[in-house]
Amino acid sequence: MKSCSIIASVFFLLLYSYCEAQIPQGYYDPAAGLSGAQLKTALHRIVRGHTRRTYDNLWDDFYTTDDKPNGTVWDIYSNVPDGTPNGNPPYVYCFGALPCHQCSTTPGTEGSCYNREHTFPKSWWGGGTAATDTMYTDLFHLYPADSKVNSMRNNNPYGEVDAPTWTSLNGSKLGPCSFPGFTGTVFEPLDSVKGDVARNYFYMATRYENQIVSWEPQSAEGDSILSGTSYPCFEPWFLQLLLTWSSLDPVSQKEIDRNNAVYAIQHNRNPYIDHPEYINSIWGGSSPGPAAEPTNYPSDFSAHAIHLQWTDATGAIAPVGYLIRMSATGFSSISSPTDGVPVANSTTDMNVAQGVQSAWFTNLTPGTTYYFKLFGFTGSGSGIDYKTDGSIPQLQQTAGN
Repeated sequence: MKSCSIIASVFFLLLYSYCEAQIPQGYYDPAAGLSGAQLKTALHRIVRGHTRRTYDNLWDDFYTTDDKPNGTVWDIYSNVPDGTPNGNPPYVYCFGALPCHQCSTTPGTEGSCYNREHTFPKSWWGGGTAATDTMYTDLFHLYPADSKVNSMRNNNPYGEVDAPTWTSLNGSKLGPCSFPGFTGTVFEPLDSVKGDVARNYFYMATRYENQIVSWEPQSAEGDSILSGTSYPCFEPWFLQLLLTWSSLDPVSQKEIDRNNAVYAIQHNRNPYIDHPEYINSIWGGSSPGPAAEPTNYPSDFSAHAIHLQWTDATGAIAPVGYLIRMSATGFSSISSPTDGVPVANSTTDMNVAQGVQSAWFTNLTPGTTYYFKLFGFTGSGSGIDYKTDGSIPQLQQTAGN
């Protein structure tokens, strides 16, 4: 009977823990029917005031938040490319200090040990410790990561890299940003975690809505992605990056399990994992109709070996960016974009932020004539408004040898 009692106790403890980790009934009721900044503020009020961890707590927390089914460490940057716990990653860590692989220093080689990665770097809010701020140990943006890769990422923002200056054993890249709107040094993780990162950044902008305004001047790296506002919080280029990543890498079972595990520890949730549709409701356009379109088109639209250049549009309503559309068959085959339907970057479409004033189209066929049209736009997501009336800037250019 004694052994049966022990088994029953363990069963009910596990059952309690499982139930405790799920979304509480009515948790998101205060957000019902809201959109835009109002929805973000409502979510802030729901998730604020979570249980603060100590920095040392995190080592133990990772045992349940970032463990693979076989009990090894689920390193954010060094898993297999498809994002599953299967396959053969370049190295595998076991939890804990020696003889396992937990460390607080940076070794000279990759694959030596794992430490604690702030995916939202602490220098961006001015540093601090677990004793002085909550961001320092908020599990939603803290992950185990290979110490060498963590140090190479450093405080650089996330982005996309076409010409890396350094590449990890599993394909994470460091180098100049190739995503439109920013050319500084960025870190690009595997595709399978890009959505995770984006949803965590939307969480940070929401959980710390009352503090994020003051973070922009704390570091040059933070200044490159933060707008100094509580809404929309991010610079246009970085917001577009986050929206793109969250769309291309939807919520995975790993994120769902991690959200539940973090909730069991610090007693708040990431709303954008539970309800990814909130992202577009807040940042993808929340007005009942399209935003006001730009007043004028840009001028001096020209090409140099398929390097397009222009002078930004001016007027009472300036665009936030431009969509360039290309065709190899003629101007008539380039369709105008539709308000409320954003166009993703592709081999024939490119979004460029206001202020960049140039774009390169590459991998073209030498000797082929290409045709381009340029559309300014305001807003984003379902609130995007393209300028398509009047005389649309267009040009043709033959690719060189």
